[in-house]
Formats: sequence, structure tokens, C-alpha cells
Amino acid sequence: MALLAKHPVVAIEQHETFPKQTFRNRTQIATGNGVLTLNVPVSRPDGNHTSTNNITVSYHEPWNVRHWRAILSAYNAAPYFLYYRDGLEAILLKRHEFLIELNYELTKYLMDKLKIECSLEFSSSYVQSEADFRDLRVKLTAKQKLTDLRFPSYSQVFGSRYGFVPNLSVIDLLFNLGPEAKSYLMHLSE
Repeated sequence: MALLAKHPVVAIEQHETFPKQTFRNRTQIATGNGVLTLNVPVSRPDGNHTSTNNITVSYHEPWNVRHWRAILSAYNAAPYFLYYRDGLEAILLKRHEFLIELNYELTKYLMDKLKIECSLEFSSSYVQSEADFRDLRVKLTAKQKLTDLRFPSYSQVFGSRYGFVPNLSVIDLLFNLGPEAKSYLMHLSE
């Protein structure tokens, strides 16, 4: 989100072969028991060669209800949770067929609440990494840390127990800082 806030146009690659273990289908939140990874289970209709736009969301287990309960438990005491909970809950509990639809709806909702003015465009074909744009596809892996961003601390719900936890889902920032969240994102140094 910090990078979306700083760029007027962002292209979303939808024709790449869906890479495993990335933030395309997971995020992390701070809970009373520490950091929790929320993982959206997906299906690959074409096996390991499935393109991102064809990745479907699996509802064999009620992951969305579990995720919402975890968010509710983790952030119910956050100062701005009540202002944003209904919209987020509606998106999470809606059954999306494709992961790209879920991600797009979540991203647009969060951009709206953060007042981020950025045009999101989907690629029309696979785009090779080129020198004329900043390619962040490889930065979205769960194993690779974002070393080029510095996260100043802010008050978090479980901060007194665990200290400040950086680089969580942007909902942590939104629920804890509310209207000041965009300013925080704009001042992150790269």
C-alpha cells in the first residue's frame, strides 16, 4: 500500500504463472498470541501452470469466516476498527470465484479508506521485467523481507505485549491510525 500511495498508475500482472508462497493469497496480522498468517486457500485448475487470473478461491473450509473471526478478535479494541469493519467484513464473507477478484475488491476498498489515488490496471499479456518500470512481483514473497522500507513504530493493539510489529497487513495500520494511516504510508522511506 505504501508503494501504491506513491505511484499514480500501477499495473497488476494477471498472466504470470501463479507463484507459490507469496502475498498474493496471504497476509499477516498481530493477535494476542503473536503474528498470525491469514492464508486464502486456492485451487490451480491448470496445475502448476495456472496463470494468476485463473486461480480460484477454495471454499472447502470456511476460511473466510475464520479469518474474519481472527480479525475481529485481534482488532476489536483498535481505535478505528468500528469505522472500517463493516466494509471489510462484507468483502471477506462474500464468495469470490477468483483470487484476483477478491484481491482487487480488497485493494480498492482499502485504497478508498486510505484515500490513495492510484489507477489500477490489469496487464493484457505477460510483461517481462523492463528497465522503464519498477517491477515488484518478486517482492511479494512471504520469504523475502522488504528491506527497502523502514517502518516507524505506531501504537498497536498488542504493542505492550510484543512491541511494535512492522510490515503487517495494512488493516493493522488502518484500524490503529485511522485517518492518519495515509500520512504514515506517504512518509515511509525507501
